[in-house]
Parts: sequence; C-alpha cells; structure tokens
Amino acid sequence: MKKQDKYLYPAVFTYEKGYEIAVTFPDLPGCATSGADEFEALEMARDALGGHLWCLEKDGDEIPTPTRLCDIKLDENEQSALINVFMPSIRLSQQNRAVNRTVTLPAWLNAAALEKGINFSQALQSTLMNELGIVRTQ
Repeated sequence: MKKQDKYLYPAVFTYEKGYEIAVTFPDLPGCATSGADEFEALEMARDALGGHLWCLEKDGDEIPTPTRLCDIKLDENEQSALINVFMPSIRLSQQNRAVNRTVTLPAWLNAAALEKGINFSQALQSTLMNELGIVRTQ
C-alpha cells in the first residue's frame, strides 16, 4: 500500500452545554477526541487524525475513503469541518532517533552556558518544543 503524504477527513464537532467539544470522525471508528474550545478541539482533532492514520499505516490496515463533507448527516448541536494532516511530519514524530545539528553561538554565551553546566542538546530541544507548542509526555 502506497502511503499518502496528505489526508483530508470530515470531523463532527458536537457541542453540549457544560462539556468539552467532542470531535469524532465518521469514517474512522474509534478516532475521537475533545477540546475545551474550538481552537483546542481543532488542534486535538488534527493530532487524533494523524495518530489514527499512522496506526492504520503501521499495521497495514486499509485506510478508508473519506466521506464528502456534504454527505455528513448532522444533529442540531453538531457542526462538521474538514481536518487535514501532513503525514511525513507525523511519521517522523513517531521515530525517536537523534539527528546532529551544528549551531553557532556567541563565545560569551557558550562560556556562560558551560560555566552553568547546561546541556546544549536538552536546552535546544526544550526551546524548540516550546517555540513549536509541542508538549511531549512520556
């Protein structure tokens, strides 16, 4: 099976007073998430979709054809949206391998960091994850 670089699937956002916004994917049973607001629900939907599709790819399972957005049946408290994912970055994120990068620092900053015993790799990873809004739990 040839792996696609991009996927686009319809998601259903369900709104219920007092609860987070639930997100489900009609074409992907078991792929569901939620968010406190629309922005978080959208971000979580993208993460859930990417992770679900990655698992299907990894296991060699068939990836279903997405339903057209106009064919999605909605209840009164639901809205639909298309969610896209770029799989090369998701596939790479699932690999836990290190790559070398050469960085250039002012000499005074290098000396100050060495004096404090700062681990350059950890500091760079932490800063990059913060800048990219990535939260990794392990």
